[in-house]
Amino acid sequence: MTKRKAAGLYRQQPLIESYQGRLLNNQQGSYLNFSGNDYLGLATEPELVKALAEGAERFGVGSSGSPLVTGHHYAHRALSDALCDWLGADDVLLFSSGFAANQVMLQHLADKTDHLLLDKLCHASLIDAALNSDAPYKRFPHQDLVALELLLKKHPSALVVTEGVFSMDGDSPDLKTVFTLCQTNKADLLLDDAHGVGVLGVEGKGSWQQQGLKASDMLCLMANFGKALAGQGAFLAGSATVIDYLRQFARHYIYSTALSPALCWAMKTSVDLSRKQQWRRDKLQDNIGLFKTLAAAAGLTLLPSDTAIQPLMIGEADQAMRISASLKQQGIWLSAIRPPTVPQGSARLRITLSASHQTNDIRLLVKKLEQWL
Repeated sequence: MTKRKAAGLYRQQPLIESYQGRLLNNQQGSYLNFSGNDYLGLATEPELVKALAEGAERFGVGSSGSPLVTGHHYAHRALSDALCDWLGADDVLLFSSGFAANQVMLQHLADKTDHLLLDKLCHASLIDAALNSDAPYKRFPHQDLVALELLLKKHPSALVVTEGVFSMDGDSPDLKTVFTLCQTNKADLLLDDAHGVGVLGVEGKGSWQQQGLKASDMLCLMANFGKALAGQGAFLAGSATVIDYLRQFARHYIYSTALSPALCWAMKTSVDLSRKQQWRRDKLQDNIGLFKTLAAAAGLTLLPSDTAIQPLMIGEADQAMRISASLKQQGIWLSAIRPPTVPQGSARLRITLSASHQTNDIRLLVKKLEQWL
């Protein structure tokens, strides 16, 4: 621990006493929040809060058991139906977290005769799932589709694993080309769209829809409720055959207590709001455009991203921590992202934007960053 502290890598969990979207509060004061994943500003939406309370009153708080025993309630089915209608999938399974869902997707849809091919910057949950899978795996350089094609030609039975929006860099792969490579080489596509669903595409269906794919073009799609949909948990979507297979054999699903039915009822409302309220995505895009314009004028070095995730490269972890601490003293909550979450020498300030941010919030952030950098 001493070495971690000296290297600026020691981790602590901050205590948030209240959350109002663009604002965080704790005992030290109130802060503009540029580190959350509440991209659409739904977490404190009164209609969503009301739906959670209604779900608790109608169905209770706990599900009482695993989904195959007593844990699958009407609220779970209603949410599943809403997701299928939204995304155009045959069926879905609900999970307690995106981490659990990704474990299932990779461990149960690949066997020792297959090869898992992962983008180098895939999330830790996907890497851990590959490590624990029976299938051998390889990682190709980030967004290097030439390298991916060479691997596909070398491994005829493969599953390509990538993300719709990469969580630390904020960029998106060319999913149309990835899918074409999979088709040509008789491979399957597994997509983690945690940071795309709700934000991108028509009705917020996701990065895959924005780039012209159909739900059926993927063997399996993972997304979660903890980002734009402002809740907790995750789901896998796919064909009736794939989802029923996972229902029979996925240990994370079979042996875990099902999600709270109250939460599921709220997430159904969140899906409805995401579909209907295009103004939230429009406002988010306006905020992204404003931030990038101001950042460019200020000479800030951002990674290339058109999404709500705008990483500002710093380099050394201790410097990133100093800037983060200084901003906090000035009323801005902007967390430093350090190794091992990102590679050595690539510590950054991971700026996340929301539909709830106001123009003056973004102007103030850029002004303070310009003073530092």
